[in-house]
Amino acid sequence: MIKTTLSRLLSATLAVTVITLGSADGAKAQNYPARPVMVIVPFAAGSASDVVTRIMLNKMGNSLGQNFIVENRPGAGGNSGTAYATRATPDGYTLVMSTVGPLAANKTLYKDLGYDPQKDFTPISLFAILPNVIVVNSKLPPKTLTELVAYAKAHPKELNYGTVGVGSSQHLAGAYFEQVTGVQLTHVPYRNISGYTPDFIAGQVPLGFQFLPNVLGMIKSGDARPLAVTSTKRMTALPDVPTAAEAGVPNYETFGWLALLAPPNTPKPIIDKLYAALADAVKDPTVRDRFVEQGAEPTSPGPDELKAFIASETEKWHGIITKAGIEPM
Repeated sequence: MIKTTLSRLLSATLAVTVITLGSADGAKAQNYPARPVMVIVPFAAGSASDVVTRIMLNKMGNSLGQNFIVENRPGAGGNSGTAYATRATPDGYTLVMSTVGPLAANKTLYKDLGYDPQKDFTPISLFAILPNVIVVNSKLPPKTLTELVAYAKAHPKELNYGTVGVGSSQHLAGAYFEQVTGVQLTHVPYRNISGYTPDFIAGQVPLGFQFLPNVLGMIKSGDARPLAVTSTKRMTALPDVPTAAEAGVPNYETFGWLALLAPPNTPKPIIDKLYAALADAVKDPTVRDRFVEQGAEPTSPGPDELKAFIASETEKWHGIITKAGIEPM
């Protein structure tokens, strides 16, 4: 009898606690944000991911009535800044923008991230997709993607493609292209894109799997010829450039992506409020136009979809990186 009464008392106390916590979270969300929100960007200021993120956050800030302040924390392929966010207070005032590297590919590329991308964050949403553009020096013979494949097979390991480093999205896109098409290319890593550009124009590194901002100037000047984009749909900014599938290389899909996340255990009402502001931001015509200028396609699938997407991308890139024989760093 005493045990039964105690059990009921404990159950009642637990129920009251849950209701109280839920009410507290709801009250916090109602007043959120009451001060500026810091967003960690684990890459350098001025990078494509940084620029696109700032465009969206500016609109979110206008919508929610508080500034979203970017703090750039580059290092270790984006791992340092991403890891920092896992240790922040889960109150919605520290968020992180992260990408395919720190959230998926780097789990295989690095021996120890210091965090688990699938467990140590509260997802908010994807907000941008950045397809790679397959470009060749305009003096190179291939005029189409299938001609590039044939040319590469006829010249194994002779075609150099440039990237901003081992494990970068451009490097992985090139490695994946080799696997899908059966060609053999030579990877040439650079410290930054400024070193790659003159070598591409000179013809020393005449191939690239680049984000649009990195090659748009060369496309406009005629130094680069775009052969395909690596997404399922054509890019808004390059409507005349076919997808890889349309250009004769099916099952080749690779792109960068940007996501907004919060520290673990951030209350759901706050996440819901942030997601609503994010979704409204990427629907805004001005935001969408500015995304397109940066080679980004807006999207806002939501928290559950982001969680599933990170899991699928982690599995995909694990297989590609392992098959490519890229040693963990």
